[in-house]
Amino acid sequence: MARIDGSFLTSRQPLRVSNAVAAIVVVDRDRYLMQLRDDIPGIWYPGHWGLFGGAVDAGEDEMSALRRELREELELELQAASLFVRFDFDLTPMGLERYWRAYYEVAIDAEACKRLVLREGAEMRVLTGDDVLSLPRLSPYDNFALFLHHSRGRIAR
Repeated sequence: MARIDGSFLTSRQPLRVSNAVAAIVVVDRDRYLMQLRDDIPGIWYPGHWGLFGGAVDAGEDEMSALRRELREELELELQAASLFVRFDFDLTPMGLERYWRAYYEVAIDAEACKRLVLREGAEMRVLTGDDVLSLPRLSPYDNFALFLHHSRGRIAR
């Protein structure tokens, strides 16, 4: 069960910075598959809702990492994905490294969604974009990516 007391803010467990991939899993063109992250120390944003994905291992390309993560977390065999957005973070002023997070759109239908098996995280749920963006504890990384995806028709070019 996810903790909602905010104690993740005071944890002393070290957090690792690494390049990562995430899947914006779009179900039937208008809803999003979300993961309630485990409530354990040592992960970014425990007990928050977020997207499925994770770190890119050394020597691994982005698509291989995305395939691996979706297989490990959902037993989803990735058929197709397209890069939606990439965020670059420069933490060098803090004495850390630069890293990136790449978001891929993955479209599935409701029948495929029913066959998924949650292997990581406390819960998964399919929500509308408005409902996702109203969640009180949504990973800030994923919040911005989902806002961009859900609002892409409104963003000026």
